[in-house]
Amino acid sequence: MSDDTPVLRRTTPASATPGAAPSAAGILHLGLGSFHRAHQAVYTAAALQSAGGDWGIIGVASRSRSIVDAMHAQDMLYSVATISPGSTSLSIPGVHTDAFVGAAQPERVVAQIADDGIRILTLTVTEKGYSYSPASQALDLDDDTVRADLRGGAPRSTIGQLARGLQARAAAGGAPLSILSCDNLSANGAHTEKLVREFLTELPGSEGSDVLAFLDRAVTFPSSMVDRIVPSTTAELRTRVSALLGARDDIPVPAEPFTMWAIEDRFAGGRPAWEAGGAVFTDEVGRYEQMKVRLLNGTHSLIAYLGALSGAATIPEAIGLDGIESAARAVLRDEYEPSIEVPSGVDIRAYESELFERWANSALGHRTSQVGTDGSVKLRQRIPEPALLALGKGEMPHLIALTVAGYLSCIAPLPGFDPGLHAAAMTDGARERLAGFAASARTGRELAQRVIGDLHLFGDGLGSQDAFIARVGELVDIIRRRGVDVAIADAVSASRTTASSLISAEELQP
Repeated sequence: MSDDTPVLRRTTPASATPGAAPSAAGILHLGLGSFHRAHQAVYTAAALQSAGGDWGIIGVASRSRSIVDAMHAQDMLYSVATISPGSTSLSIPGVHTDAFVGAAQPERVVAQIADDGIRILTLTVTEKGYSYSPASQALDLDDDTVRADLRGGAPRSTIGQLARGLQARAAAGGAPLSILSCDNLSANGAHTEKLVREFLTELPGSEGSDVLAFLDRAVTFPSSMVDRIVPSTTAELRTRVSALLGARDDIPVPAEPFTMWAIEDRFAGGRPAWEAGGAVFTDEVGRYEQMKVRLLNGTHSLIAYLGALSGAATIPEAIGLDGIESAARAVLRDEYEPSIEVPSGVDIRAYESELFERWANSALGHRTSQVGTDGSVKLRQRIPEPALLALGKGEMPHLIALTVAGYLSCIAPLPGFDPGLHAAAMTDGARERLAGFAASARTGRELAQRVIGDLHLFGDGLGSQDAFIARVGELVDIIRRRGVDVAIADAVSASRTTASSLISAEELQP
């Protein structure tokens, strides 16, 4: 686009137009990233178009000013580019009424939570944004930010902001509020509520008691499951979207056509008609969550780590490799699927087929380095229960072990092994510590023991599973000495042998 191309605003002619601006904000959202803007904002736009209401969104970015500044420059507008191999379509949600940076204005976060006009608070702060101990699942009282928030002053942690905002709302005799987590946490509503209550309980004297009573009578924490692949925005996408739009959009969001939102219908102060956008209100959010976190996210992690080690820059490139596709199908069907309860009315075979179509969407360009980032947090949500279920039945989950071996090989490679530039591009809060373990480990078995057995990176349960730890270590060594393709073939072959043995045992039963 030329320099004189008009910036996207409500008065700018463009090929896509937003709906009417919301009359007021009823939703506060923490985590103003691409996923929120391509998911909850899109559902809210559909709800407002269908049923109206004062459900505009005030977006709070955690630290970065880039999205906030661009939204203010563009009348709170941006486009969502829905990308498939055959086409790109644009829409402009237009549901945000304001945006600001939480780290720069922490006191405003508290004030907005206390504002009676806000009836729903939604969150996409990622799994690591909840400040909890993975081993105990409790609030991490050793976290410096949490400890500072407990002492007072403007809170910086998400849980501290929620608790202090609720404290101010309760003190003012505030209206009912619902806090809706949209992150990949098990029972995310109940988990968020538990952490907030633990924070309030830790306050000195009776400081938290009135707030806890307010929670009992006026605050709900519904659970939800969200699903849409939203890659990072690139310069090429900005140029392409601006050309299609006929206006300069500095913050377009790419997304796949598929989208899903399952929500527990427990809202203390009303809600938008999100079902107009296709949201499902259900009592089976836990089942949807298991299906998504394990079948999609768990398999996605395996594809990302094996793909990065194979030199694949994107998920479509990775899933296009025969060995990785075989491993993905095996882990999904043989190791993750037995650990879930399928939601009522869901055709699991159709869902599985759709997953592979989504991963193969070459137009989307979802990078292996993006999917593989923060594995130390993500894998804790995805692998322990399915792995322990298999181990409890006397079966080795070879492909889950391969996922962990791939993760360790990418993030903490043993001396002399180069995992490649895509693995190097992955960021992880545990990288430095794990790299220290790897530097002094002589074998994959030693590394696996230190990470899984001693550090309990994936929880206490797997930390005591010596056979699983040994299998992970063996696969790390195979990757280092013979290459990732050999490790994939080894794990897939072993998985098939296990499956055949199980089938034979079933056939022998009377």
